[in-house]
This record gives sequence, structure tokens and C-alpha cells, in this order.
Amino acid sequence: MDLFSASLRYAKPFRFGTSDPDPELPIASRGLIGDGHTAALVRPDGIIDWLCFPRFDSPSVFGGILDPKHGGITGIRPEAPRFDSLQAYDPDTNVLETLLMVPNEGVIRLTDFMPWNDDPRACIHEVHRRVECRDGSVALNIIFDPRFGYGASETTVERREHGVIARSGAESIVIVVGHNVAWHDRPGGGVQATVHLRKGEHCWVILSWDAPDPEPLTAYRPFEQLRATRHHWRHWASQLEYDGPNRHHVMRSALALKLMIYGPTGAMVAAPTAALPEWLGGERNWDYRFTWSRDTAMGIRAANRIGYSREAREFFHFMRDALQANPELQVMYAVTGDPVPEERELSHLRGYADSRPVRIGNGAKDQLQLDTAGALIDAAFLHEQNGGAIGLRTWRHLRHVVSSVAKNWHRPDHGIWEPRHGVRQNVHSKLMSWLALDRGARLADRFGDNCAREFQRASELVRRDILSHGLDANHNHFVSRYGGEDVDAALLLLPVGGFIEPDDPRVLATIDAVRERLGEGPFVYRYKADDGVNGSEGAFVLCGFWLAEALARAGRLEASQEVFAAHAQASNHLGLLGEEIDPRTQDQLGNFPQAFSHLGLINSAIAIDRVLRRRDETAILTDPES
Repeated sequence: MDLFSASLRYAKPFRFGTSDPDPELPIASRGLIGDGHTAALVRPDGIIDWLCFPRFDSPSVFGGILDPKHGGITGIRPEAPRFDSLQAYDPDTNVLETLLMVPNEGVIRLTDFMPWNDDPRACIHEVHRRVECRDGSVALNIIFDPRFGYGASETTVERREHGVIARSGAESIVIVVGHNVAWHDRPGGGVQATVHLRKGEHCWVILSWDAPDPEPLTAYRPFEQLRATRHHWRHWASQLEYDGPNRHHVMRSALALKLMIYGPTGAMVAAPTAALPEWLGGERNWDYRFTWSRDTAMGIRAANRIGYSREAREFFHFMRDALQANPELQVMYAVTGDPVPEERELSHLRGYADSRPVRIGNGAKDQLQLDTAGALIDAAFLHEQNGGAIGLRTWRHLRHVVSSVAKNWHRPDHGIWEPRHGVRQNVHSKLMSWLALDRGARLADRFGDNCAREFQRASELVRRDILSHGLDANHNHFVSRYGGEDVDAALLLLPVGGFIEPDDPRVLATIDAVRERLGEGPFVYRYKADDGVNGSEGAFVLCGFWLAEALARAGRLEASQEVFAAHAQASNHLGLLGEEIDPRTQDQLGNFPQAFSHLGLINSAIAIDRVLRRRDETAILTDPES
């Protein structure tokens, strides 16, 4: 038994063909591969149904996840109607392996990756797929049906000597198969071919973007690329410094997050997908292929804490460069640092599980979200704490951000949850304004800047304001907005940054209120209030990890571990997490995988580990036999 088979000994297989020959699989029944510029979703039946070339935010070439008929797919799938499938990542890599087991025929091992070496200048924009017959004899369908421009652009497909090329305007993509195949028109669009493999035989399938013509297979050097990609991923993974009890989950989260970083700038997308629904059939379908300033700040924090100082530095430099281009901090940016495109609807796509509208671009870019500055300035302070000097020029840009907070913290805003019903006095936004001012004062002091006292006085003013107006009528627990009685999950962050002690009675009461009003088992909804958008949504995975962290900091370790375990176990078969989860079915919802969720896992794992260490050290000191 090889490593792949051993890792799947207790895995539950996917079964295809028992009722629906071409099912619309759950959102999370996919793996992710990428090259530091873009990423592809790979289903356990060998179909790639999401891939945007050449960047995360480029129009999709394969978008079948949003519309199986019009979105486009490519795949390597058994010809037999019934088969089982298992998937796993090659340990400590983002090389994905799929075992296709066909009854009465044989077993196919499919290895998927995008060539990667952590050098954005060397990206070649290809998908490499190795197909190996491990047992028996199996017939496979190779499908090539690209649909440029989210399926809206006219696509021409031409067969050539060494493969097939698809074009739309100036864009092109080729497929090359390292086996003698005859291409035929595919019903519904594109082309397909059949390949028969016996035990011990293998072939390669290569997808290459922006190629003038298909080349002979050897020109793509696939085996050399596989060895190099595995080596570079394992080297990168070896830098992980977290060694706590949840190391496996932290490692997979780190690897997933690395797949969401745009190498040329260091920006991290919130998710590599667009318009996947937060509730099936609903209209909460947003485009997350951009970098939120808040997410990037969380990324800086998490990367520094687990040993990836280079990634933290690149994240920070992205924000530095964005502020140099425009001193006014934006809610989000394109991965290049440019403005996010206007939100629009793609009416020709039916959406995943008929969830309309399909949206690209993001209208929240124009909202006022005052919490964003706090996350950024705190990340800058932590960056300094970890030895990453920010420099005077960068401090000037950050000082402008902090000064803006000092002038505007009292204003109502949209807040972290981006509602579309207007602005209000959000407690979490006030908290993060306090954090921006507090950390800004400390940074100013390091630069000998006279504004340190001004920022410190302003932070004290904000703190008093929150403690006066941010509690319920009986002053028992914090509330989501001034003058209200409702709570939201962002209140779980109150102790982070030192605003208030984690075991303060008001914090403990807030934790209890969040669990009572927003909890469903171990899972947590963001809020339960009208936000200007119709329809339901799932529990928010990040909020569950915030709850685990808050419980750990409050000394409720067992409860914290239970919440953490429930969310970690709710990850898919590969350890990947989406944005939300249906607590009843534990099906994942929203864009997938989600950076927020994996950042939350890392930070809560660290918090739990620190409490465990302190408890063990205390036990040693108090043990008379130690």
C-alpha cells in the first residue's frame, strides 16, 4: 500500500452513477490546485468546473460550477456509468490525487497540479494531469469544452496535429494528450476523446493558456514539472513553525491560503471563486476574487504567527503600495492593487443550484467600513513586533490612515458584515477604531512622531464611548450597535488587542449571549437581523473559530476545543473550508475555499495551544513531585 492508499484507508468514497449520471455535486466536494496566479476546482470524478485564466479575477474559461450547460468544463472521467472515487493531497503539497475505481474494469490514479515554484516570474499558466492505470483495464473520456468570458464569448475549437486549440478573440487555450486519441465533437459543445489504459500504462493531459499551437507532449516536460512542484511545496510546508495539537489542520489551512495568494503582488483573494451561494437557491451570491484590506491584515497576523514572515511581508508591501497609489484606505482592491470592478449580473448563467443572480465585481467596495483601518494598523504593529521594520515612508501613509480614524470614528458605517440597508453605529467598528488609534499611537512613538499623544487621547475617548454606549440597557453584555439590544458574532473579538480582559464578566455574558441567540450547536451565525438582502444564509465558519478563540481566552478550554473540533471536522474530505455551513446538514455554502475560514482556524488553533501550554506549565509548577 503506497502513501496515497494509506491516507485513504478510512476515507468515505464518492459514488457516481447510482442514480444521477451527472450530478450537481455539493460545493465542497472539490479540491483546489493553483500556481500563484489563479486556481482550479477539481471534482472527485475528474472534472474541472472552475478555472479563470490568467488571474483569479479574470473571466472564467471553465465555469461549469455556475452553469453545467453554458459554463464550460474539462475532464478525465471513466466511460463506465458507475464508479467510486477517493481524493487526497500528496502530503505537505497542493498536488491533488484522485483514485477512480471502476467495478469489473480497474483503477485509475489521477494526479492534478499546476506547475509552481513560488516565483511569480516563472509562472507558465498550465494544468498538468497524469493518468495512470493501477489495475485492470479502463476506458476514459477526455473532455475539452472551454467557454471564454464566463460562457458569454464565442469559442472556436480546432483540431491540430498535437492536440486541440480553442480560441476567443486574442485568447487561447490548448489541450495535449500524450496518447494516440481521436477527437470528436461533443454533444452540447467542445470535443472529447476516448483513451484505453491497461495496468501499468499512463498518459499525460496538458492544458496550456495563451499558446499559439499545441506542441508535442515532451515540450511541456510534465514529469519534470511534477517533481519540481512537489519539491517546492514540501520545502514551503517545512517552514511551518506551529507544532501544537492541531498541526495537521493548521498545515492544510496554510497550504490552502498559499493557493489564494497572487504571487506578483502578494495580495490574497478572499476566495478563488465567484457567485457560489450562501444559501441554495438564494440571492446572496457575491464575487470574492478580490483582496479585502481586512483579510490581508488578518493574513499578516496569521502568517507571522506560524513562521511565514515572507508572506506576511508581501501582504504588507501590497497594502503599502496600495496606500502609496491612493492614501485613502479602500475596503478592497483587485489583486493588482487596482480598483475593484463595478458589480454586475450575468443573466445568461443559471447559477449553482439555480441560485441567482450570478454576480461578478463587488458593490461593497464603495461602502464605509471603519473597522478596516484597525485590522491594518494592528497588522502593521505586529509586523514591527516580528522584526519587519515598516520604514518612514510607509509610516507616513499609515499615519494618514490613523488620522482619518481620529476624525471619523464617531460616524455610522456599514461595518464588517457589509449589509446593504445603510449605516449605523456598529460596536465592532468602534472597537477597531480604538485598535487603530491605540496601535497608531505606539507606532508613532517609535518614530518620535508628535501625533502619538493625539492618537492616544483619541483611543481613550473611543474606549470610554464604547463602554458607555456599547452595552445593553442593563449593562450586562455588549451589543452590536449603539442603542440596540441585538448581538453579532464580531463582538467575540472584544478581548483581542487588549481592549478588555477576556474573563471580564461583560465579555463572558457577551459570549453567552452570542451562543444563545446566534448559535446552533457548535456553529454560529453572523447575526440575525435584516441586512437589506433577501433570503437565508448559513452559519459563518470564521465566527465559529472566533467563538473557539474567545472561549479559550476566557478559560473555557473544553468548550473551546469542542467548538474547534466541530468546525475542523466540518471541512471537506481534503481539509478545505468554505465561507458558511448549514448546521443541520453540515453542507458547506458560499465561495469555496474561503480565506477567512482558514485564517480563523489558524488563529484559534494558536489560542488553544497557548492555553494548553500555560495549563501544563502551571500543573508542573504546582505538582509536588515535579
